[in-house]
Amino acid sequence: MSRVGKRPIKVPDNVKVTLGSDMITVESSGKTLKHNIPLEIEVSFEEGVISVTRKSNEPRIRGLHGLTTSLISNMVEGVSKGFKKRLKIVGRGKRAKLQGSKIVFELGFSHPIEYVLPEGVEAAIEKDIIEITGYDKQKVGETAAEIRGFQPPEPYKGSGIRYEDEKVRKKAGKSAIGGGFTGGGQ
Repeated sequence: MSRVGKRPIKVPDNVKVTLGSDMITVESSGKTLKHNIPLEIEVSFEEGVISVTRKSNEPRIRGLHGLTTSLISNMVEGVSKGFKKRLKIVGRGKRAKLQGSKIVFELGFSHPIEYVLPEGVEAAIEKDIIEITGYDKQKVGETAAEIRGFQPPEPYKGSGIRYEDEKVRKKAGKSAIGGGFTGGGQ
């Protein structure tokens, strides 16, 4: 069996799990997530523990087994605790500000970039740190990746938008490569 797939998922008391014939619904305090269960996978919920099993041992189904277990585990964690990603803006003149449900970025382009946050995702901005929170792990990660994509860190000065714990390897510039003047002459 899959190591990830055979791991039982413990459900906190404040989380309600509903199993249908081909769908699982996880909800807590107004947050609801749904996931379609593949036909080859069986999900059971007994005594506060979700168990996921597979019907056959084909490679494709073994992959679905681990994937389904991870997705359900993320759903339970999302509605009970939530997820967050932190981004850092590095560089002169680069800033972001929150206006309702959208973020306005000034990144040195000729125009500001306005990004509307998807439903279920919130943001908080403090100086040069953007914190994205939500209960759906996929939406939080996708939102952070889209924001980082506006201006990824460049390799010479390291300016741009990066994840807070991301390490940016800087390249040596022209003057650090060496040499001096090597051109022309008689």
